[in-house]
Amino acid sequence: MKKIEIACFNLESALIAQNSGADRVELCANMSVGGTTPTVEIIQQARENLTIDLYVMIRPRGGNFIYSGAEFEQMKSEIEAIKKLGVNGFVFGILKDDNTINIEQNKVLVELANPFPCTFHRAFDAISDYEKAVEDVISCGFSTILTSGTFPNVMEGKEVLKQLVKQANNRIEIMPGGGLRSTNVLELNEVVSANWFHSSAITDGSEIASPEEIVQLKKKLQS
Repeated sequence: MKKIEIACFNLESALIAQNSGADRVELCANMSVGGTTPTVEIIQQARENLTIDLYVMIRPRGGNFIYSGAEFEQMKSEIEAIKKLGVNGFVFGILKDDNTINIEQNKVLVELANPFPCTFHRAFDAISDYEKAVEDVISCGFSTILTSGTFPNVMEGKEVLKQLVKQANNRIEIMPGGGLRSTNVLELNEVVSANWFHSSAITDGSEIASPEEIVQLKKKLQS
């Protein structure tokens, strides 16, 4: 059974995602910078209203994925606080100055998040040696990599995504995301053969997910 995660930047989208058949919500703030850590209040409201799984992004700011000591401490304290809110998982990713995986810092956060699963987000798409990066992310203890295949969008990156799924060999989920829509998910699924797919399902330039788009994504993944 193919599953869909919807990136939600507000409570309204999270509720639309659930009501339209999404399997999981990735909750973030600040869509304009690609997502940051949402407020405790929004997380609490989402948890009270959702029965599907709720993953929360841990990202102190937009921009690159190389963090200062203070930012790293902030990420640690956010995970500790959010763990108590009944979430189901976390989404984050830290790189080194040379855009390789920061194994040491990621491991600390994964261990802090335990027993909740962690997704390594699209910081992965900033790396150059994706074969080594997959092994590094696995070694940190992540359960999923969210990636467009190191290209700007999933359709450009589909051949790399196919390779990543093959290399992962069920040791970690490769979840295609980045420009994923109901118009291309069928073709992408045929090429990549992943189990999970990720989309904001926003089709109108707003910050609100489209219920019709989520329904179509689910329908095409089941066909």
